[in-house]
Amino acid sequence: MSDFNELALIDCFRQRSTSSPDLRVGIGDDCAVWQPSGAQLLFTTDVLMEDVDFRVAETTPQMIGRKSLAVNLSDIAAMAGRPLAALVGLVLPKSRGFDFARDISEGLQSLADEFRASIIGGDTNTWDGPLVISVTLIGEATERGPVRRSGAKPGDWLFVTGPLGGSILGHHLSFTPRIREAIELHRLVDLHAMIDLSDGLAADLFHLLDESHVGATLVSDSIPISNDARRMTDGRSPLEHALSDGEDFELLFTVSPEDGRRLISMAGIATHIGTIDAAPGCRIQRPSGDIEQLARGGWEHQF
Repeated sequence: MSDFNELALIDCFRQRSTSSPDLRVGIGDDCAVWQPSGAQLLFTTDVLMEDVDFRVAETTPQMIGRKSLAVNLSDIAAMAGRPLAALVGLVLPKSRGFDFARDISEGLQSLADEFRASIIGGDTNTWDGPLVISVTLIGEATERGPVRRSGAKPGDWLFVTGPLGGSILGHHLSFTPRIREAIELHRLVDLHAMIDLSDGLAADLFHLLDESHVGATLVSDSIPISNDARRMTDGRSPLEHALSDGEDFELLFTVSPEDGRRLISMAGIATHIGTIDAAPGCRIQRPSGDIEQLARGGWEHQF
């Protein structure tokens, strides 16, 4: 039997995996055993596929592994939670060999270590197809409870935690999930609703509005635009990229005007980009003062 097999890869995970007081049985048995602390648990899953979510020729296996966990961490951040434990499913191309698989595990584990999450199990397989990675992440709500998409109220102010657009130039692989920022915001103010921007502002904002049964007006000049969005050369404006590119993984959230003014006084925490309206739909105010309807945009998987 070759030394470079599934058991050797599992051992790579096992040697690097960090423990937790709540973890009773980790990698090495038929199931992991986790004893919850009593907080509400959060569960999220993302499946990433070669040539859809990353291109192997344009990055490293470590960055691919990192992204596969980072997108799940971003979901936990969207509910202002803390990550706890992850289960990883790897479907590996036989042609890329054991070192490639080990490097993916290193990328996963390095980010798990950064956010004190334990990789507690999963499954590995090989085939002649492309790379597929599935991560299921378990988190817990803080003492204030999870922040949902459904709590936005007319009159709320809309904020975003960072610049948007142009993620294809590298940010979609290297972003840092906003776990720390979400927990700090949850401590500072009453977060009414929140979502992470994975599909693009013009898509994810509508998800929040639909769940809250409200509308919104964005101020175009207030939307923070990344330097990468300004570098794009496809004929679309930087604002169009900021609205529609997706994979920004910033947090979009709403608070009362009073809390909004508090956040504005704390420079650098988040940017005020609009307001929540009672009227359904979404509008955008242009520099001229004209207000136009904003169409749904962003990324959407097609069948």
